[in-house]
Amino acid sequence: MSASPASPYESGEERLPPPRGTFGAQTWREIAHLLGNLPVGLIGFVYVTACVFVGGGLSVTVVGLPLLALCLLGCRLFGKLERARARGLLRMRIDEPSPVHVPEKGAVSWIWAHLKDSVAWRHALYAFIRLPWDVFTFVITLMSLFVGWPVLPWVARGLTNVDRALVRGLLSPSDELERRIAELESDRGTVVDTAAADLRRIERDLHDGAQARLVALAMGLGLAKEKLLEDPEAAAEMVDEAHGEVKLALQELRDLARGIHPAILTDRGLGPALSALSARCTVPVKVVSDLTERPAAAIEGIAYFTVSELLQNISKHSGARTAQVDLWRSDQRLLVQVQDDGKGGATSSLTASPSGSGGTGLAGLAERLGSVDGLLVLDSPEGGPTVITAELPWRRRESADR
Repeated sequence: MSASPASPYESGEERLPPPRGTFGAQTWREIAHLLGNLPVGLIGFVYVTACVFVGGGLSVTVVGLPLLALCLLGCRLFGKLERARARGLLRMRIDEPSPVHVPEKGAVSWIWAHLKDSVAWRHALYAFIRLPWDVFTFVITLMSLFVGWPVLPWVARGLTNVDRALVRGLLSPSDELERRIAELESDRGTVVDTAAADLRRIERDLHDGAQARLVALAMGLGLAKEKLLEDPEAAAEMVDEAHGEVKLALQELRDLARGIHPAILTDRGLGPALSALSARCTVPVKVVSDLTERPAAAIEGIAYFTVSELLQNISKHSGARTAQVDLWRSDQRLLVQVQDDGKGGATSSLTASPSGSGGTGLAGLAERLGSVDGLLVLDSPEGGPTVITAELPWRRRESADR
């Protein structure tokens, strides 16, 4: 049984509903909306006018700008109420705009964020310019109720279509731009959290690894110094042990530095770096690179550590016998594909972490890629194979990096 087509009020489409000549429930809702325009418009006009004159006039004082910021916050509330009225009476589908982003704590940051809030200013403009239109629609609707009854449905539909256009133009989100701003604000939080986690990992690795080993080395050399005169042979053995500890500490520091940013990635690029990385995987990995030039250093770093975590997942979870990493460029995008012939069934809950302490999982990788306008696509049916594709913006490499 096929579903009945959606009504023009519920379809969410941008087109305006067509005229109609019957008195249905929607016609009465539209009439109620038009009659309510005048009181609502009058309240909005008086509020915005008072805010602009009082807040603007007092802007030279310490209370002016905070007051204006509060008034703009009220404009957002007015817009929210108008969107609710449009949804209820005009049957419009309209999203709420993204909230005000306050970058830092504190009164000054809050005030400045609200003063430059484009959504609130659009709502203020909506309230300010509507009053003449609201008076007109109120008078025409009232006259039609008593004089022009046969044409009232057409009149109501025509007038409310103008209202729909005003609501979409001034009260709806700025579509992709505002949504993208909200996404980038969320992604920035992800980047900050990831950077903080990486710093904690580096601190932990230094404290538990190289630092502890160097402390033990210093103590051993101190004991060797004390025994140097009374027992030279024992002192020589202790110095020999200390020499071994120095080598181990240096290796740990090299491994840690490689985890921060491998030298081969800086010197030779993504293809050779991934070849060196795959050599340390417990599963044989073939690397195929079709890159003739290098993307930005930051993009190379993200791609490298994405593949690193994916190869760790293959080692720990896949049961694969072979794997392959493919690199290529498509227009202005860098694509990295990692596939294996394992058991499949991979989900976003799989974890990987360079420090072995549990990791971010594939969902975390997707968030990291999203922070730079990238994405992660997973295809892993039960029984395999598993194919994971990472897509990143290419971004021109600065001349200093070449």
